[in-house]
Amino acid sequence: MKELQDEVSVSMILEPGTYIIRIESGIFSSGTNSDEEGEPIVLLWIYGGKVINQKTNVEAQTTWSSLNGYDDTLTLNVLEASTLCAFFFDTRLSGVYLSDRETEITLTAVQI
Repeated sequence: MKELQDEVSVSMILEPGTYIIRIESGIFSSGTNSDEEGEPIVLLWIYGGKVINQKTNVEAQTTWSSLNGYDDTLTLNVLEASTLCAFFFDTRLSGVYLSDRETEITLTAVQI
């Protein structure tokens, strides 16, 4: 987990408050002749404080969640400062043309 947290993921600190987290933009492009674009999937790892995921209404010090496409959101009540790590998944053509892929995902974490 430490390697994922420190070297693979993008992370930010969430201070106490309520946040809505979602995928703002991003697509997959495999670099092949295919015109298909994949909808992004992001895995979120939240740790180091206390949060309540409004979907489960359970207080946790460590939790996972996912964002599956552009319309999915995660609403967190952050009770104690916590670290949010985001891991990006490219689900198309697993293992094929990895060097040709162009991908970028933008997440937003809006405090309300």
